[in-house]
Amino acid sequence: MSALFRRFTTALAALVLSTGLMSGLASAKVTIAVGGASCLCYLPTMLAESLGEFKKAGVEVEVIQFKGGSESLKAVMGGSADVASGYFDHCVNLAAKGQHLQSFVVYDRFPGFALVVSPKHTAEIKSVKDLAGKKVGVSAPGSSTDFFLKYILSKNGVDPNSIGVIGVGLGSTAIAAMEQGQIDAAIMLDPAVTVLAGKYSDLKILSDTRSQKDTLAVFGGEYPGGALYAQADWIKAHEKDVQGMANAIVSTLKWIHSHTAEEITEKMPPELVGKDKAGYIAALKNTMPMYSQTGRMDPKGAAAVLAVFSQSSPDVAKANIDLSKTYTNTYVDAANKKLGMK
Repeated sequence: MSALFRRFTTALAALVLSTGLMSGLASAKVTIAVGGASCLCYLPTMLAESLGEFKKAGVEVEVIQFKGGSESLKAVMGGSADVASGYFDHCVNLAAKGQHLQSFVVYDRFPGFALVVSPKHTAEIKSVKDLAGKKVGVSAPGSSTDFFLKYILSKNGVDPNSIGVIGVGLGSTAIAAMEQGQIDAAIMLDPAVTVLAGKYSDLKILSDTRSQKDTLAVFGGEYPGGALYAQADWIKAHEKDVQGMANAIVSTLKWIHSHTAEEITEKMPPELVGKDKAGYIAALKNTMPMYSQTGRMDPKGAAAVLAVFSQSSPDVAKANIDLSKTYTNTYVDAANKKLGMK
């Protein structure tokens, strides 16, 4: 009888393991799409991966890199990726089209965009109005950089349709396009902006949202940037994985704010830091205030995104969007409670 009992318990244990019922066992691999992994705006996601925070939280992830946020969005909508590490504004924009995306952790307090003039065109472009008829780079057409460009142009009385929008990426490809004069200006983010400014002392920046002060000047309030988001139905069906990812990002944000830019840089993959390590560290020092300490969405920030898109997108302006469905703080609140954070 005892031998039979042992065989029974062994078989039962094997069944529990194979079905993933044992406490703490990781679920199937989760794919995260990132549009421009070298950009500091996405650093919390890439750092969480490097620090092993996702694994510690019981989630096995695979990060897939794309040229821009619009391509990450397409991957999520098409089902080739589960989650996007991208800008929250996509959740608002897609809500106007009846698509239900939801962010579940926000790691950027402001967007970090800068509208920069190519060093070869500094003499002829003095203001946003001078961009009419010019070629302006964005990470990829339809990305958040593209949305920001259209907003800034409209705000300054320039018809967005009067310019040529060129996809140039966010890192070395964007810098090369600017230095070679292939484009007249571009929406850029750090570390690319700081690297370029280090080479050209007269670099002209027409609009900047890399600090809280500048973001308030442009948008009139804080404007959430990078977040983890997914289709709402996917979130409901994978709450364990979602909670694990929220735990990982919140833990990483806590780590960021307790370490120096130099220490953070040492933990980042070398290919993301690039050859100019000093420039990367300098850019990171400037970027540190951008990162959230809690991962929570400020409802006023979500409202600011809706207000901006309502000005530049007729579809958003006409849509009756329920903002409360475009984000949730449920998972980050649980993560903060677990980590003993407010």
